[in-house]
Amino acid sequence: MYTFDYQRPEQADAAVKTLTANGEAKYLAGGQSLLPTMRLRLAQPSALIDVTRIASMKAISVSGDTVTIGGAVCHAQVAASADVKKALPGLADLAGRIGDRQVRERGTIGGSLANDDPAACYPSAVLALNATVVTDRRRIAADDFFLGMYETALEPDELITAVEFTLAERAAYEKFRNPASHFALVGVFVARRADGVRVAVTGAAPSVFRAKELEAALSKDFSVASARSVTISPGGLNDDMHASAAYRAHLIPVLAGRAIERANAF
Repeated sequence: MYTFDYQRPEQADAAVKTLTANGEAKYLAGGQSLLPTMRLRLAQPSALIDVTRIASMKAISVSGDTVTIGGAVCHAQVAASADVKKALPGLADLAGRIGDRQVRERGTIGGSLANDDPAACYPSAVLALNATVVTDRRRIAADDFFLGMYETALEPDELITAVEFTLAERAAYEKFRNPASHFALVGVFVARRADGVRVAVTGAAPSVFRAKELEAALSKDFSVASARSVTISPGGLNDDMHASAAYRAHLIPVLAGRAIERANAF
């Protein structure tokens, strides 16, 4: 690996100011994606700005019908949080099944969302739960955040400081994972809310997306049978060495049904 500067600010505004002054710098959270690309020299930032010591980004809180998770909170913290388990057990369960123990101890929710890997788990929860991504300068609705493969609405120097999740009557995630990477070949997050059902799918396409056919069916009948009665078109889905588009299309309603079973068990 090559040489680079390393800085560890204690305030979010200081981190943003530092990166803005150096256009070739990068934020460092868990480093689960950035550091491997640096080792391969696919990324060569002149400086890393470590945001994991910013206290305001390390907190989890529940107020009313909102669960707020700081951008630098690692997956293991979300999985172990008594507050999250009580308010949104499906979210805690998702966090506890990301990668392996080492990844969960280092990876952060803000880093996962900013990277927007097509097979990451958290984007499905953010989209299905209609969360709000809070940055150093604005609030971004989930429906407006994910734009495409590794592409989000974030500006180059924008920092995710927190994510606000609204509570759901029932919510859970189920995935068919790659046995080597533990990333989702297909992952489905189902959330039943007072205003209807939202279903988000990850791993199956270039970016996380809402499955409107499942949402319509489950808003009428929130049941396993209803989920599995839906047919998903393979058009636009990933077709690669791990799974065909047709197989992924088949998995989506199957996993949605399993997510409903899991949600009803919490």
